[in-house]
Amino acid sequence: MTDKFDTFSHLLRTVLGSRLTSADDLPGLFTDDIVFEFPFAPAGLPVRLEGRDALAAHLARLGPLLSLGEMELHAVYPSGDTVIAEFSCKGRGVQTGLPYDQIYVSVITLRDGRIARYRDYWNPLVVLAALGGADAANAAFHGAGR
Repeated sequence: MTDKFDTFSHLLRTVLGSRLTSADDLPGLFTDDIVFEFPFAPAGLPVRLEGRDALAAHLARLGPLLSLGEMELHAVYPSGDTVIAEFSCKGRGVQTGLPYDQIYVSVITLRDGRIARYRDYWNPLVVLAALGGADAANAAFHGAGR
């Protein structure tokens, strides 16, 4: 399986298929009490977000920092209300112009047709390099939208 997507929401809709009952915009795909976890997040970046508002604020902070391009879906492993997806993304750090070529393994759990828990496993070194190092990443993330 190798499918290409222009947006994260389109990729999610494909990965989750008929398990996902919402046709809303990206925030609407998640439950109000979504728990979004980044187990490999570097120091200074969030490890856990709780609630749709926290997730929306996080995405708003990331928008000016990373320019994401095409996403490529490599594999999907469904198991009841949990789906594991392997995908990659090409992009750039907005301020640095450096590549953000990331590989993800995401564990997605649904409740009532919406995403209730999302564990996002990715390489923190890729995001740090794209943003210009640990200090620059921390400053950029906390300086944007706060």
